[in-house]
Amino acid sequence: MAEFYQLTLLALDATIRVAIPLILAALAGLYSERSGIVDIGLEGKMLGAACAAGIVAALTASAWAGLGAAIVVSTMLALLHGFACITHRGNQVVSGVAINIIASGLTTTIAIAVFAQGGQTPPLPDQARFMPLTLPGAQTLGGIPIFGPIYEELLSGHNLLVYLTFLIVPLTWWVIYRTRFGLRLRAVGENPAACDTAGISVAKLRYLALVCCGVLCGIAGAYLAIGQGAAFGRDMTAGRGFIALAALIFGKWRPVPTMLACLLFGLLDAVAARIQGALIPGTSWEIPVQLIEALPYILTVVLLAGFIGKSIAPKASGIPYSKERT
Repeated sequence: MAEFYQLTLLALDATIRVAIPLILAALAGLYSERSGIVDIGLEGKMLGAACAAGIVAALTASAWAGLGAAIVVSTMLALLHGFACITHRGNQVVSGVAINIIASGLTTTIAIAVFAQGGQTPPLPDQARFMPLTLPGAQTLGGIPIFGPIYEELLSGHNLLVYLTFLIVPLTWWVIYRTRFGLRLRAVGENPAACDTAGISVAKLRYLALVCCGVLCGIAGAYLAIGQGAAFGRDMTAGRGFIALAALIFGKWRPVPTMLACLLFGLLDAVAARIQGALIPGTSWEIPVQLIEALPYILTVVLLAGFIGKSIAPKASGIPYSKERT
């Protein structure tokens, strides 16, 4: 029983670590899509941010410099997306896909040019990373049955970006549902013409939403390179942007359900990593590693195939707004 409890804690601990970039990227997409901008480019912005964080942290030996560079690069990509689909009213899906393609090729090229190590950065020293933090009294309270290990293993021992993420979730809820900016943001995503008639700048609000999106994707990318990992590697986002987008749809464009959906994906990924090499019950055959690695993506397809109930996107999502002139 004690062994099962310990394994459960370790799985939940891994779930949190794996889900953090998904939560940040999904919340980034929430700001964008609530304003009416479809953002397929979450993957590309995260990848660009991870590359910037890895390179700058390696050159400066500063995790904060890496985080700042990640946010700047991701925000620039978000603004590029806005320039294409807000200012020039281009196709939002095509613009997002283009950002993904640009980021995939350009990050590898830049990493090769700077370090000549096959598209990755050298291993980062501790001062260039966000290292795990031990909460007050973790070791002392760890000896208390049941609740002690939860505090020591599950709540303590994460880096600063993990705790920041779980503060961003309620902050996002408050911004979206309790502020004037959030009210206008939701209104622009539902009926931009009515907002324009009321004197609200649709373009300005959508650009602000994309800035929020860029900042959160920047933190997500920095977490991958200098928080969870210790270097930038080629295509290290590995489809997390698309899984985050699926979690956003699964959560019906609401902050807390979206976070829970990301934790579900993270749990599946964490469990999959722990059952590699396990035998199929009643046989001597091992569970195929490829199947285990594909489980998060299979769950994405299954959930989006109609098992989440009716999910209605903002009405103006994906539709470029053009101000009518009389």
